[in-house]
Amino acid sequence: MELAVHRVGQLINQTELGRDAGLPQATAHRYLNLLETTYQTHRLPAYSVNPSKRLIKAPKIYWRDTGLAAHLVGLSQKKDLRTSSLTGSLLENSVLSAMSAWSETVQPRPTLFFWRTAGGAEVDFVIEQSRRLLPIEVKSSKRIRLADVKHLEIFLSDYAKRAPFAIVLHDTTQPHKVTRRVVALPVTTFL
Repeated sequence: MELAVHRVGQLINQTELGRDAGLPQATAHRYLNLLETTYQTHRLPAYSVNPSKRLIKAPKIYWRDTGLAAHLVGLSQKKDLRTSSLTGSLLENSVLSAMSAWSETVQPRPTLFFWRTAGGAEVDFVIEQSRRLLPIEVKSSKRIRLADVKHLEIFLSDYAKRAPFAIVLHDTTQPHKVTRRVVALPVTTFL
């Protein structure tokens, strides 16, 4: 669990995780399946237009309980978050938890993904519902630069007919436009 929690929000490589734990890959696979079956972790699939490709691409791993994840990495006080290298990942984890709970209450039920290209462009979350897509990026910073939304703009260009706009959630107090098609929202009001 401790090794897996340090990979929160990252692509899960079972062979690498097994090697780091000193376990065979098959055992690491069974342990990860056990964590998911007992609702400790959640594997987020990659978005692809072709559903069969979704099964091939490596998923990202998240924890169902962000507090447990913080505990497992040794963050016991709120002030520890300011200096942790996992602050952004844990914030992303909290957003996914909120989106997962929300998705259970909506009909038709939306599906949650992340998006990544071979060239390295990545969007934290993609919500797909009724053939519409909403890309969402999560940042722990107070200020958003154009470079922070570059991958959202790439996604919007690639899926222009299905994704008319994107959202970046960050540490702001007021909603504002970042670009013509990207809106910044306070992450606190989203959670």
